[in-house]
Amino acid sequence: MATSRVNSIEVRKINRNAIYRFLYKHDPISIQEIAQTLNMSLPTVTQNLKELQERDLIIETGLFESTGGRKAKAITYNCLKYAIGLDITRNHVGIVLIDLSGKLLNNVRKQYPFVNSKTYFAGVGNLVKLFIEECKIDSSRILGVGIALPAILSKDKQIVNYATVIDFQEGNVKAFSEFIPYPCILSNDANAAGFAELWDEDNIQNVVYLSLNNSVGGSIIIGKNIYSGQNQRSGEFGHMTIVRDGRTCYCGQKGCVDAYCSAKILSDSTNGNIAEFFRLLRLESGPQKALWDEYLTHLIVIINNLRMLYDCNVILGGYAGAYMDEYLEYLRELVSRKNSFEVDGSYLHVCKYKLEATAVGAALQHVESFINNV
Repeated sequence: MATSRVNSIEVRKINRNAIYRFLYKHDPISIQEIAQTLNMSLPTVTQNLKELQERDLIIETGLFESTGGRKAKAITYNCLKYAIGLDITRNHVGIVLIDLSGKLLNNVRKQYPFVNSKTYFAGVGNLVKLFIEECKIDSSRILGVGIALPAILSKDKQIVNYATVIDFQEGNVKAFSEFIPYPCILSNDANAAGFAELWDEDNIQNVVYLSLNNSVGGSIIIGKNIYSGQNQRSGEFGHMTIVRDGRTCYCGQKGCVDAYCSAKILSDSTNGNIAEFFRLLRLESGPQKALWDEYLTHLIVIINNLRMLYDCNVILGGYAGAYMDEYLEYLRELVSRKNSFEVDGSYLHVCKYKLEATAVGAALQHVESFINNV
């Protein structure tokens, strides 16, 4: 009897989650359509919808036009849950607010150099508190805070195993959560950005995301899941060697991708302003044009290598990638010349998120957890 009851509870949970996920992915829809599409009985759907409504997770948005009988209710999920995302860099903290759909509602970026001290983490906590107050949202509706770092994390995402961009080696999520009164999750910055790019994509399962920030990173996504690797170090594209005995990388090795394709290679010519670099490039400024041409000779090699390795779409993101829409066709032409098998570079794409992709991806970790556990 006990086993039967447990099984019954589990089945109800599975059905409830299936219905909620279905509503999450669709426009307002009727009870009849839910039952028909999910192959469930009307009583089962009705009971689960009642439970979801009692938990304030779904809402009725009106009535559909009558098809001859009683008008059907239009039902959708309630997006009034929120998540906060942080992008922790060497010199700044980016903060975003997203709703349950993943929509970016508000964002701010503050200059706040990283220091491994309680004073710093208390300051981050204050920035989060002030940001939430300015957003004027009910704090009880906040699912949690996702924190993205330029670091390699432990498997359970609690500990920083490796960090050279910021001084946080062996750091713990507790350093943040001590001053942030919401559930906190750590993410690798490039993995978070890659995760954000695929969040609402139903037709793309596999992708390589190349993050062209002030340090180069990336993520490998297979079946819409991040491939972390044996040691949680997958996607460290910035430390592939592309020039034998080349420039010295910040990691100490020579010839790394990071030394040739970080966004700093471009923005250092305009006092750290990447937007100004691309403005001058459009005007065909000599120094920027020369830098760009050299930059592309290395970038094309990297993109082609990633295509040969993973045979899936490649997305360019990060500070530099966000400005590459207008150069996409040219980039596709260049990579097609390197490719041994394909006549075009249509597999190459530019990121959708031009603003705070990393922080959004970190926040989405809480949204995903919430959806999985409805």
